[in-house]
Amino acid sequence: MMPADNRTIFDPLTYILTGIPGTEDSHVWIAIPFCLMYVVTLFGNSLLLFIILTERSLHEPMYLFVSMLATADLLLSTTTVPKMLAVFWFRAGDISFAARLTQMFFIHVSFIAESAILLAMAFDRYVAICDPLRYTIMLTKSVIGKMGLAVVTRSFCFIFPLIFLVKQLKFCRTNLLPHTYCEHMAIARLACDDITVNVWYGVAMAILVIGLDAVLIAVSYGLILRAVFRLPSKAARLKSLRTCSSHVCVILMFYTPAFFSFFAHRFGHIIPGYILNLLANLYVLIPPMLNPIVYGVTTKEILKRVIYVFQRWCRRSFLLS
Repeated sequence: MMPADNRTIFDPLTYILTGIPGTEDSHVWIAIPFCLMYVVTLFGNSLLLFIILTERSLHEPMYLFVSMLATADLLLSTTTVPKMLAVFWFRAGDISFAARLTQMFFIHVSFIAESAILLAMAFDRYVAICDPLRYTIMLTKSVIGKMGLAVVTRSFCFIFPLIFLVKQLKFCRTNLLPHTYCEHMAIARLACDDITVNVWYGVAMAILVIGLDAVLIAVSYGLILRAVFRLPSKAARLKSLRTCSSHVCVILMFYTPAFFSFFAHRFGHIIPGYILNLLANLYVLIPPMLNPIVYGVTTKEILKRVIYVFQRWCRRSFLLS
């Protein structure tokens, strides 16, 4: 379907994801590291989920939250990367309006869910360090289940209005979407209607959801640091800080590119579009890939279980051969 004239309102049944504009000649090569990162993401998060779910000693609040994060990472990457690779390798960018809304919904739901899970993990670390005697009383499996339900409910409630707002738009410019996946503002900019409501809803959601989560996480870590530095021995302080190290790394990997991408898209008009597009792609690839690696390397209990699984697999392979 060819682009329509700017003055003609049309409702295309199919849209076309064009990839990263300005890098068309390199799409095949760009897709190779993207594919490798996706494979690592699938393997790492699936292994993490398997280990946490099968090892009873890991059925503790912190690890249950890690399993939630791994699930959100798998949802985010699987929603975006297969279609991304199809665009890069086979120029199969066709996507229906319903599929476009579905992909947009799950991308943003995953994003908001991850933010909420990181906040829940910060609360977990706060209770474990600042009020350890009440840890098992406050964070029971029932409470964690309710927190997981709240994460899903909140994500749905904030993202569903976006679907409604996009469905109300009339499109008159083009059915070519200069992106590798269906992000809300990338879609809204194709409309010939006034998208002020879409823009401000996105800003409000970023401030009230992602921004508020980040502030609450910062407050919790401020309280954690105050409690840690009141501990009498250096060894106790180091042990407490070590239990937070993996979570802090994941927080930085999640929020730093998120805020950079948000402000760059709205205020960074001097940044070339292909740079913003490439960063948006790396954002859905790198954190989901690195999160299981961070937890696997820095968390002793998970690392020991990973080593055990690999030893058992190698032993079985040797016996079969």
